[in-house]
Amino acid sequence: MIDEELLKILACPACKADVKLENNKIVCSKCNRKYPIKDGIPVMLIDEAEE
Repeated sequence: MIDEELLKILACPACKADVKLENNKIVCSKCNRKYPIKDGIPVMLIDEAEE
């Protein structure tokens, strides 16, 4: 799982909005891009996101 403190400092690289954890993915609160978590590490790359 992702640490709550880490979630507080992460932001969507596409639109800079806050993110939240949903179904083992990091989800942007503004543009709804979904970033995968691989081996416990969030992959915050725009090219890796699901729209």
